[in-house]
Amino acid sequence: MIHKTAIVSEQADISDDVSIGPYSIIGPDVSIDSATIIESHVVITGRTKIGKQNHIYPFSSIGDSPQDMKYNDEDTQLEIGDRNTIRECCTINRGTIQDTGITRLGNDNWIMAYVHIAHDCQIGNNTIFANNATLGGHVEVGDYAIFGGFSGAHQFCKIGSHSFLGIYAGVAKDLPPYVIVVGQPAMPRGINIEGLRRRNFTAEQIRNIKTAYKLLYTSDLRLEEALEKISGLDEVSNELQVMLDFLQASTRGIIR
Repeated sequence: MIHKTAIVSEQADISDDVSIGPYSIIGPDVSIDSATIIESHVVITGRTKIGKQNHIYPFSSIGDSPQDMKYNDEDTQLEIGDRNTIRECCTINRGTIQDTGITRLGNDNWIMAYVHIAHDCQIGNNTIFANNATLGGHVEVGDYAIFGGFSGAHQFCKIGSHSFLGIYAGVAKDLPPYVIVVGQPAMPRGINIEGLRRRNFTAEQIRNIKTAYKLLYTSDLRLEEALEKISGLDEVSNELQVMLDFLQASTRGIIR
């Protein structure tokens, strides 16, 4: 399953059923679990752990040093979960000691060509990154978030679950769950109704999220007042609690 032109370190921990294509390079501290496919011309280096049933396409660079001028060859890591698709020419860097030291990509993510995931990013599950989407360092991305082509997030931003960044959208503050943003700078344009329906949110849940969105974005309330109104709704459902928790944990302020 390893092509004769691939260079695979004897110290690497590679499951027997992993496929490694022509001219790929696998470093000594790399671990790759079962049924993962590494296409041709892929470079995987550093202390990198890759789970099961991933598919990594040509010319991707996985686990190399962070693009951070403070990095001084410290022992940091990259962890990739299961069933991720990583298309051509993607770059995913290891962490830095200025953070947890680990960059993480969860499960079932769809990463299209030329995407860059910088050091110390924490990516959840079932996300989609369209071509050329870019994350600065230390960005957190919740489950089911979608990045349109050429969109990006500034370092230390938090991107809420089920949110949607339109093509070319540039985020420099935290993006709450469920919210769609477009433009440069990114501006809110409603909630991700179609995405929520596809994920089996009920009509009542979507109405609750719409109510919270209106309080945040169309009521002329200050953020503290909007939070108080959302918290004071008759019943704070699970989907609203997700939004409240995100807003209360925000450190950069939210897009409004």
